[in-house]
Amino acid sequence: MSIHLKVLFALANGEHARFVRPTEEDNTLHSSSRVVPEDGHPGAASHTHAQDKNKFAAWVAEQLNQHVSSYDELVLVAPAHTLSVIREHLNKQAAAKVVGSVDKDLAKTADGELWPHIRQWVRPVHRQKVI
Repeated sequence: MSIHLKVLFALANGEHARFVRPTEEDNTLHSSSRVVPEDGHPGAASHTHAQDKNKFAAWVAEQLNQHVSSYDELVLVAPAHTLSVIREHLNKQAAAKVVGSVDKDLAKTADGELWPHIRQWVRPVHRQKVI
């Protein structure tokens, strides 16, 4: 019997973020939550400059820290600067779960179009044979 490791993909840029998980049944990707500028999160209301983008990236890291028990592995997907800020603000427990990163802005990419970028971190689904 295999244990299903819960992998979480955190996709972010300086203004948008979403958290994507593969389902246990068939690894279909589903966004579990989305954060957009009009939601009123730190750094999200103003599109001005790097300071707001840094605040937003730090907020994304804070969310990952708060929900660290909901995932076993974490993959960060963001442009280089945003990746750096998120990593800087992860606590030790969340940082220990990071298994990879992708230096790309895929925050607005549809779930079904993410596979080429993240498939290496999604394990095959093992099904029991019914006899």
